[in-house]
This record gives sequence, structure tokens and C-alpha cells, in this order.
Amino acid sequence: MDNYRKPLVVSRSEWLSARRQLWLHEKAFTHQRDELSAARRALPWVQVTTDYRFQTADGSKTLGELFNGRSQLLVYHFMFADGWTEGCPGCSFLADHFDGANLHLKQKDVVLVAVSRAPYAEYQAFKRRMGWRFDWVSSHGSSFNQDFGVTPGGVEAEYNYEPYSGDETELPGLSVFYRDASGAVFHTYSSYARGLDILVGTYNFLDLLPKGRDEEGTMDWVRHHDKYEGVEVKGGCCH
Repeated sequence: MDNYRKPLVVSRSEWLSARRQLWLHEKAFTHQRDELSAARRALPWVQVTTDYRFQTADGSKTLGELFNGRSQLLVYHFMFADGWTEGCPGCSFLADHFDGANLHLKQKDVVLVAVSRAPYAEYQAFKRRMGWRFDWVSSHGSSFNQDFGVTPGGVEAEYNYEPYSGDETELPGLSVFYRDASGAVFHTYSSYARGLDILVGTYNFLDLLPKGRDEEGTMDWVRHHDKYEGVEVKGGCCH
């Protein structure tokens, strides 16, 4: 998994010239990203009228109640099916970034939760093992995961807005919702597959480095954080 190739070594002045050329590309990309974010915000909305119910630490809740008094809700579709003993390593990698983000998202009228199909009780031991504090609710018994594109099935199976022929029953995704003053809930955005890269701060760090992500396949090196060599687990946290 070593994709590193030593580049040409040059003088400081030559490096600055090359860096300034890259800087122009970076500026253009930043502006394009701003335009893309604006287009994302400008998407039309769909009102959610299905009475979805979720199992939570405080009992059964509706989708509207997951907002916890705020107007914006991020729902990460975490791959943990009925009967599993561990969550998907890739989803767990993403989830390792949630608690830090949540400290700040709450100041911007945002709630971030994870949702899985397994019954609520089945993943509590895993959540404690990982040391996570974010809300993680269960959609067990509802069509929520299928309706929002992460449980493909049937003759016309689809994932990430195109036909899907795989045999997975669980796939990752992110769905975004808005709740207005009247209590009406709207679906505003969903993203899947590589569209979830934006959630992974670790990848942003790696993309700055000479070796980059240094992986043969997406997240092929990722493990549950307590399974990396040399990691010591204390009270649910890794050191």
C-alpha cells in the first residue's frame, strides 16, 4: 500500500514558483466548492409525511423529535444490521469524527445523529466500547433506511442515484432534514459513497501529505480504532 514516489528535488525559488501555480488551482477549487455548496443549499425540498419512529435512549421518538428543538438535522446512516456484533469499520471511522464536530454544530442550530436498522439494544455494547457520546438511534421496524437509499433491494435496486447490483443489505449514507416553525419536516439533501468523504477529517489531513491516502481501495486500511497496533484502551477511549 506504498504509493509514495519521491518527486523532483529543486531549489527554494523553484519550489515557490511551483507552489504559487498550485495555489492558483487551490483558489479556483475553493471558489468551485463554494459554488457547489450554494447549489446544494438551493436544491428543492420534499416534505416528509411518513410517521417514522425511532428507538432512542429516551424511548420512541418521531423524526421531528430527533431535532431536539433545533431546525437542522444531519442523519448518518450507520451500517449496523440486526444480529451484528460490530459496526462497519468504515462507518466507525467516520463516526470517530462526530463527537468533536457536535460540540460546534450545536451552536449552529444543528443536531447530528446516527441511525441503524438493528434494534437499539444490540449496538449499545459496541458504542460503549468505542467511547462515543453522539446520539445513535434505531430505525428498526420502519422503512426509513430503505426510503432514504441505504438499504437497496428489489428488482429496481438503486444506490447513489444509479442502479445497484450488489448483494449488500446495508450501505452508508447521509441525509439532511429541516424542521420549520410549524413542526413540518423536509428532506433537503442526501449523499452516499465518495460523497461522504467530506465528513472524514482524517482524509483531509492525509491529502496534504506526500503519501496522500496511501490506500489500494477506499478505507481498506481502516480498522475499529481499538484494533490498531499499539493502541491501549482505557475506559472506552483509546490512547
